[in-house]
Amino acid sequence: MLLRDIAHARAGDKGNISSIAVIVYDRKDYALIERHLMPERVKAHFAGLVHGTVERYAVPGLGALNFVMRDALAGGVTRSLALDAHGKSLSSAILSMEIPETPAG
Repeated sequence: MLLRDIAHARAGDKGNISSIAVIVYDRKDYALIERHLMPERVKAHFAGLVHGTVERYAVPGLGALNFVMRDALAGGVTRSLALDAHGKSLSSAILSMEIPETPAG
């Protein structure tokens, strides 16, 4: 089973820190993610990307775990030369797309 089968996630960033919240669809699955999603496993999953600590915060009332990953964004989104999966980076990437000079019609 993949985590996506029982949960969804939201990500955010601030400087060189990334935060990911994992939220179960059904509260009955919260104990499962609480048992298996440890900071060490999350850091290993993001090997090569996360160079600092990974901290886990439980939010049982929401059926969520929040992971704060330090030294995770190659100096921060605005300092990294890598295009990342953050929406703000993708909005810049779409602006380099070629379009015809004449309107379609």
